[in-house]
Amino acid sequence: MMRWLLFGLMVLACAPSVVHAQDSETAAEAPAAVAASAPEAAATAVSTLNTGDQAWLLTCTALVLLMTPGLAFFYGGLVGRKNVLSILMQCFMCMGVVTVLWVLVGFSMAFSGDDQGTAGFTGNPMTHFLLNGVTTGDAWKPVEGVSLGISQQTFMVFQMMFAIITPALIIGAFAERMKFIAFTLFIALWSLLVYSPVCHWVWYGPESTIFGLGAFDAQTGIPTKALDFAGGTVVHINAGIAALVACLVIGPRRGFPKQINPPHNLPFAVLGAGLLWFGWFGFNGGSAFGAGPLAVQAFVTTQVAAATAGLCWALIEMIRAGKPTALGMITGVVAGLVGITPAAGFVDVKGALVIGAGATIVSYIFVAYVKPAMKYDDSLDVFGVHGMAGIWGAMATGLFALEGSGVGAKMVDGTATGGGGFFITGNIDQVWAQGYAVLVTIIYSGVVSFILLKLIDFTIGLRCTEDAEKMGLDLSDHAETAYTVS
Repeated sequence: MMRWLLFGLMVLACAPSVVHAQDSETAAEAPAAVAASAPEAAATAVSTLNTGDQAWLLTCTALVLLMTPGLAFFYGGLVGRKNVLSILMQCFMCMGVVTVLWVLVGFSMAFSGDDQGTAGFTGNPMTHFLLNGVTTGDAWKPVEGVSLGISQQTFMVFQMMFAIITPALIIGAFAERMKFIAFTLFIALWSLLVYSPVCHWVWYGPESTIFGLGAFDAQTGIPTKALDFAGGTVVHINAGIAALVACLVIGPRRGFPKQINPPHNLPFAVLGAGLLWFGWFGFNGGSAFGAGPLAVQAFVTTQVAAATAGLCWALIEMIRAGKPTALGMITGVVAGLVGITPAAGFVDVKGALVIGAGATIVSYIFVAYVKPAMKYDDSLDVFGVHGMAGIWGAMATGLFALEGSGVGAKMVDGTATGGGGFFITGNIDQVWAQGYAVLVTIIYSGVVSFILLKLIDFTIGLRCTEDAEKMGLDLSDHAETAYTVS
């Protein structure tokens, strides 16, 4: 009796598995029958997008957006306590204004042809007005015959985050003294008239633009001009030069340099630097446009350069003053991140080490020696760190880029969405090309930024009143304060 009972239990235990296997076979046959009866419908359902690349780029997009609040904390901790909210408000205003302008005409100006369909000075604002033709289901084609594994809107929103943070970087140069309304007008005009054209020259292809930046050889896909992996020229040199011009036009803060208050909250600044470092992996890693080996390369070189630069700044302070500072450490880290940005996908770890160390040396010289000697009030050293480390990084890209490295696969080989490449660099011709791009960006950004600032100053005025500067922009511009007096 017991044996029959055990046998019955075994049959019951096996039955669900047998039924499940049968159901699976039946379920597998049904789609096959549907597919066989409707082959055309099945074919149209196949997407050319790579879900892994899509997920990586959307993640990187969020990381780059996080950098702007991170910048707000970084800058906010370095100013006086009566101006911290004004810095946060300015950074968030960049997120609002530039987003709207980017979907209206900014993206079209940066990533479309002109009226004749060629690269030209800037793209046609109407081509992708309000994202016309920029879809979520079609693969993005940066050049004719090339298809990435990400959608057009994925590419658009990733590039949007670069457009947001670039004018936000300039804030540090005129912190504590520009009127909010003047700032809002300036960053709106600057993003359209400076950022979008420079972005177009460097990153839009394949035809050479009138300035010769970002040109591709029609046969091989090898870039014949400047290389900028993630924005050394487009973002950091562009913003750094505008920052220098802004601080010269608007003039120094009251009491500069002897009566300037030290940073009111260094932990805020350290938190901001940490968020910037974290977000920078999306900044550089996402510029591979795919979750492939190139993204890993950019990720690793970014970490190595940032760590090296922070370490070097601390060592310099130990040698000169006997004690390293938290402010110096985070400044060095940011300089290293800036320096590796144009080179992240072109160099190996050895190049990243040299670029990180060089970024600190160049930035330290301008922050500790050149600025005091020239007596310009770049409040938070935007030019010294972003501008000069960006120039160093752009030139170092020509010096240290490896043969066969870079983003050639994402731009030329339609079967790949990252990794590999066709760039042959690291020679004197490439160094000259980098220098030419740097020079053109310096001249264009400097001249147009100067004109915009002067026009705004002539019409509505740039600088806050003396009473507002004494009171602090938190109260004068926003009628609120971050701290209450007990």
